[in-house]
Amino acid sequence: MAATRKLTPCPDSPNCVSSLASDPDHRVEPLRYEASQSEAKERLLQILQGLNRVTIVVNEPRYIYAEFRSTVFGFVDDVEFLFAESEPVIHVRSASRVGYYDFGANRSRVEQIRTAWSQHSFHDDR
Repeated sequence: MAATRKLTPCPDSPNCVSSLASDPDHRVEPLRYEASQSEAKERLLQILQGLNRVTIVVNEPRYIYAEFRSTVFGFVDDVEFLFAESEPVIHVRSASRVGYYDFGANRSRVEQIRTAWSQHSFHDDR
């Protein structure tokens, strides 16, 4: 039996955001959905695959892990998504793998994903 996945907690450094963080410097809202979990996951994967310099490393039923590579220096940021078991919510964490400051890159990435998420109606493709 596979271990239950959890999002990695944010460190004290300002280069991480998470929907599970309690402090406002690291906190972002999770993604919410009204469709089935499988439809929400399919849509999230479509959004991720439409972004630049992303590699989906892990794709499990309730968990997605992706790596985003920066344009200039090729720094890698780790982005995780965890589908909550008991509610229609996708928790998200985005963090720089190295360095201390990210100049808001991780928060911006999550908001870019949120914007794409909110612009989609789960019934458009039917």
